[in-house]
Amino acid sequence: MSERHEFRTLGTDVRYDGAILALRVDEVAMPGGGSAKREVVEHHGAVAVVAVNDRDEVALVLQYRHPIGRRLLELPAGLLDGAPDETPVDAARRELLEETGLAAQRWQVLVDVDVSPGFTDEALRVYLATEITEVPQPDPEDEEADMTLHWVSLGDAVQKVLAGEIVNATAVAGILALGASRAQAVPLREVDSPWTDRPVAFAERRAARS
Repeated sequence: MSERHEFRTLGTDVRYDGAILALRVDEVAMPGGGSAKREVVEHHGAVAVVAVNDRDEVALVLQYRHPIGRRLLELPAGLLDGAPDETPVDAARRELLEETGLAAQRWQVLVDVDVSPGFTDEALRVYLATEITEVPQPDPEDEEADMTLHWVSLGDAVQKVLAGEIVNATAVAGILALGASRAQAVPLREVDSPWTDRPVAFAERRAARS
């Protein structure tokens, strides 16, 4: 078998560097000796939570999303933009508290998702959180001040995904992953399991210039 081609980055040009993402254009070595430009959106990465209560209901939030101009039913979620030493599961705990006023005793990795690897390094890790309790919630800001919490049974949530009523990619992945793991009795990973594609480029650039 012939040796596999190494897609080396020959050069890079950062065109935009914003608060939550950057856009760079890479020159990449292609098979046959040529090269091609590839646009890459760098991202913090994110975490999301499938929080399930003792009635087997999933916590969903209704949140306004400006790029598509409407509110979506989603999982509690947020960017990995906290303190440098904040672990992904700690970020998930923070987001669950901030968006829902909930805490969980048990945490497991449910699924990892590379959101759109054709043009972005954005990846997210979805956790399963159980043994739920209510806790004091910080005052919400911006879109979160309009956010509402909805408890939906897992079965109904799966139906809403398949009916096109839940379309947020994170929610679709998390809800269907939980349904599949139960149907197949697949054991879930521990919270410190390796996360191969966790984004680092954007955070490293921000740290270098601070």
